[in-house]
Amino acid sequence: MLILEPIFEQDFQECSHGFRPKRSAKHALAQIKENVNAGRQQVYDADLSNYFDTIDHEKLMLLIQERIADRSVLSLIRMWLKCTIVDKDDRSGKSKMTKPKEGTPQGGVISPLLANIFLNYFDKVFYETKSSPLCFANARLVRYADDFVIMAKYISARITRWVEEKIEGKLALRINLEKTTIVDLCKQGNHLNFLGYTFRKDKDKLGRDKRYLNIFPSKKAVKSIKEKIKSKFMNYRMPLTEVIEEVNVILRGWKNYYNAGYPRKVFREINRYIQVCTYSSLRNRSQRKSKPFRKGESVYAGLKRYGLIYL
Repeated sequence: MLILEPIFEQDFQECSHGFRPKRSAKHALAQIKENVNAGRQQVYDADLSNYFDTIDHEKLMLLIQERIADRSVLSLIRMWLKCTIVDKDDRSGKSKMTKPKEGTPQGGVISPLLANIFLNYFDKVFYETKSSPLCFANARLVRYADDFVIMAKYISARITRWVEEKIEGKLALRINLEKTTIVDLCKQGNHLNFLGYTFRKDKDKLGRDKRYLNIFPSKKAVKSIKEKIKSKFMNYRMPLTEVIEEVNVILRGWKNYYNAGYPRKVFREINRYIQVCTYSSLRNRSQRKSKPFRKGESVYAGLKRYGLIYL
């Protein structure tokens, strides 16, 4: 990984952001915002079916061999791809051994790099060939691992055909047509969900006759963190101070990721939800109501005194 990554980094395109040094999801979000502001408000939001499990080994090795000639390294990578997988059934205790014919090993340290190498073919033909949507539609591609969007002023059938030809024809991957959508952000109420964020054009809050690009955590992301917070408060045997410590770990990571755009409304919603969970937890901790707060102290102030980090 340490040897191969710098070599292939020279080939990767600016549109690729996942599993790369000095790049993150926020760089992808910034590119989407830039494209929307440039007028590319129709979005082809693609969904690949089981991408990491369906990568063609022979096609992947051909792409690797464009840069790597050392036979021992190539042999090692091939061994990694062909390594036997052991699945253990928790109920019966029996183990099932399979030898993969496609896909990259789950949890393998080199798997993210191999996945990027494979889809880099798609990135390159998009930005370096004259027949791509970049040339005939002035479109832009933004990709994070296997999640990618194509943005243009108009997503035509020609663009979708081009994508299907490259993804399904050349790379032998499968596009999930049920989950793949075309979103027109110009239309009121339409929104794009990408990397846990929602992008939506909303009315100007100052009453001006224009709309702005609102970026905030998606409903799925909010539901997920609420479930995690609730599970911590449902552990009635754990002291409240320890519950708050574990909730703080969740909140820190979530805030670091979702502090882009306009998340304040969602942050306030989660802060209120924590107080609701606290009420419920204290009522159920024992037959006698638990009273960890001082007389006249609000739940908000009490949780803050116990060290809760509000969003």
